[in-house]
Amino acid sequence: MFNTQHLRRTLAFCLLSLSINTLAQAEDINRLLKAADHFRLGEESMQVETLISTFNHDGSKEKERAYLVYSRPHRQSLVLMQSPAEKGQKVLMLGDDFWMLLPGSQRPLRITPMQKLLGDASIGDIATTTWADDYDGTIVGEEQCDAHPCLHLSLNANRKSVAYQHIELWIGKTLHEPLKADLYVQSEKLAKQARFVLNKAQAPTEVSQMILLDQLSSHKETRVQYVSRKSKVIPDQWLNPMFLAKNPSME
Repeated sequence: MFNTQHLRRTLAFCLLSLSINTLAQAEDINRLLKAADHFRLGEESMQVETLISTFNHDGSKEKERAYLVYSRPHRQSLVLMQSPAEKGQKVLMLGDDFWMLLPGSQRPLRITPMQKLLGDASIGDIATTTWADDYDGTIVGEEQCDAHPCLHLSLNANRKSVAYQHIELWIGKTLHEPLKADLYVQSEKLAKQARFVLNKAQAPTEVSQMILLDQLSSHKETRVQYVSRKSKVIPDQWLNPMFLAKNPSME
């Protein structure tokens, strides 16, 4: 005789097991992404000197620009352009809101995280996008990355304002350092491929360079070099777009 009560109990147990497994998977992903983020971003409040260079197909350097990036928790960043061609320009990022501030203008301009800086490096590439906070995903499995064991993660953005809506990410199996990534835009097109260069081959502590290869048009190479990092907490007023517009010297 068909036991309805037994079937219900079995179904409830299966649903509970599925829920527990899903939660455990989410916790594992978050833990892995936090570790990878630490290699990319360092501490929560940082000052990072960043150098972006573009290269022609023959390997010759095309252009180079310098930036000073300040980051704080909760998706807050301020980028100061340092090169003569861009001196005085600023980009402010507060959560899902992005502003460009130009010298001589007292009105901040709204932009998107895909706003280009130089070559294929966009605002979203040097801002404080944190994989652990901005993406959910699954562990695809273990693979080999240049003869080293790595984990393949498939990530989907949980916010629409991030630069990339989908990321295929490979991290080291032991330390969980980021190794490479395929970066997809909203149209599900592969926009860029990223490769992360670590500061120490055997015992890495941070990402020293991110190499971007365009997959949509130019197919050129852009290198984002993190020249120096140090802990720094910037004043709250530096995160106010109207203050920055009216006080270009930030005094």
